[in-house]
Amino acid sequence: MTSPLTVLVGVYSPVPAWNIPAAHVARLQRDFPRHTFLHALSDEEALRVIPSADVAFMAELRPAHLQAARSMRWVHSPAAGIGGMLFPAMVQSAVVLTNSRGISADTIAEHIVGVTLVLFRKLPLAFTAQAARRWAQDEILALPQIRTLAGASVLIVGLGSIGRAAARLLHALGAHVTGIRRCGSGAMPPGVQRTARPDELLDLLPHTDVVVLAAPQTRETQGLIGARELAAMRRDAVLVNVSRGKLVDEEALVAALTAPDATRTIGGAALDVFAQEPLPSESPLWSLPGVLITPHMAGFRPDHWDGVIDLFGDNLRRFESGQTLRNVVDKQAGY
Repeated sequence: MTSPLTVLVGVYSPVPAWNIPAAHVARLQRDFPRHTFLHALSDEEALRVIPSADVAFMAELRPAHLQAARSMRWVHSPAAGIGGMLFPAMVQSAVVLTNSRGISADTIAEHIVGVTLVLFRKLPLAFTAQAARRWAQDEILALPQIRTLAGASVLIVGLGSIGRAAARLLHALGAHVTGIRRCGSGAMPPGVQRTARPDELLDLLPHTDVVVLAAPQTRETQGLIGARELAAMRRDAVLVNVSRGKLVDEEALVAALTAPDATRTIGGAALDVFAQEPLPSESPLWSLPGVLITPHMAGFRPDHWDGVIDLFGDNLRRFESGQTLRNVVDKQAGY
């Protein structure tokens, strides 16, 4: 058992839903009475108290925070994405970094299925017609036809917890699922009929109805879907991004979606993440037909903070007793 620890809880955001509730910080203090918990509500507060912290439970730890930390040994992120924390000093440091991958996998998988069905069934047309009190049966049933997930070919880029959860649901609905992962081999995850390597992406795109991006943002995946990849896609294909906005070249996506019918190679996109968030009001993505925009909410569920605290609490008990932590990030690989 370690000596009493000082734990900095700095999970704050301009978006209210992504601020850890005070009641959950109080729960940590009740569950771990021998440790001291410091609750920071801003970068400035975190910077002021981090010199005494042994552990940081933070959504964004910046270079100045790490530089000021005198006894930091472990940082835990309440999210799966930790790209913003992988600045050179952090990567080179001995500080252990863990994340919360897996806690929202099932929720995001449901989101993937939901938005794909919305686009396949042309529901945005139905919503618009309903608002205008207009019977749009002819418009909705005209070409291109409404489609089903049953029999659709789905390519999931990234077979981590989110990709695997999505594969199970999509397969249960009758889709044929191919997954791309770095190794391209190994045991086949449930629901996946075939796995492939990243260098096979271009060969697979022309045969795919739905492309789901569930890979982490790394040097290798940034700009993964650009003009060349979009040009290889089917003219009725749907792109779903629930990973990070920078995996997609948004200018190339706009160009692909606004191309004349004769040269258009993608049917639509469901985007939950963007290179800049909030998505600027002037972005053409807002008004493009066939684009469904959600405000980075795919991973949120009613008991979100309970799941986050459960994982962090389990890891804190492991840290106390010197056990291996869950979800340790390979700082060199980026996930």
